[in-house]
Amino acid sequence: MSVNVPDLVRVPAGSFLMGSDTGDENERPEHIATLGAVDIGASPVTQAEYEAFVQATGWRPPGVWELPTVVRPEHGDEFKRQSSPYWWMANQPPPGREDHPVVLVTFEDAREYCRWLASVAGRPFRLPTEAEWEKAARGGLERQAYPWGNDIDLSHASFLPRAGQRAGYGTRPVKAYPPNAFGLYDMAGNVWNWTADWYRPDYYHVSEGRSPSGPGTGTLRVLRGGAWTNDDVNYLRCAFRHPVPPDTYSYSIGIRVVCSAYE
Repeated sequence: MSVNVPDLVRVPAGSFLMGSDTGDENERPEHIATLGAVDIGASPVTQAEYEAFVQATGWRPPGVWELPTVVRPEHGDEFKRQSSPYWWMANQPPPGREDHPVVLVTFEDAREYCRWLASVAGRPFRLPTEAEWEKAARGGLERQAYPWGNDIDLSHASFLPRAGQRAGYGTRPVKAYPPNAFGLYDMAGNVWNWTADWYRPDYYHVSEGRSPSGPGTGTLRVLRGGAWTNDDVNYLRCAFRHPVPPDTYSYSIGIRVVCSAYE
């Protein structure tokens, strides 16, 4: 079966400094994590790439279904209005957004896409661990806030220039901004990326030094990278951890894959 496999970039094996001693409490302590090599999506999974999965499996297409836990019922109508540009019709993505990141996907959607991709491609596709994602985002830089360094402006990533001005903004095509030193695009901004890990706020105090994969159980999963909806660039930092219920989905949450067996 022919399948549109996302472009991949090799992140070499080795150690890096994970977390931040100057960041939020759940990013401490800064510590050394050692990982094997992985191939990671050069950019988030696109609407067109996800369409192949929906068409092949009949999986529920992106749209507004049950409200996620994080959206209060009284905010449901506004959530639907904000999401409407990204709804799929007749199992097809919104016209003109084929090369944009797929959004409105839950953790389960992201995991099932990876399972399907692995089955048809015959390769071990899955979601990245937090450590794999952060190493990839840093691109070999140490103690830098963002994938390109410590300075930020609108030429680096897709985010809101100021609060309350979402009108006229939205997802951008993947690879619209320069890549980091590993050749990876949109590691900050555009859409949040699901990771495979359960969340524990003090996990860095007890995590394994080699190939950490998060706690064994939990109630929250972790998003990374920030999105076009964020005016606070703190969310775009490489070390920032955003815990959410697994049923969360939004017009600012997408998928990035890795291809590697767990060690």
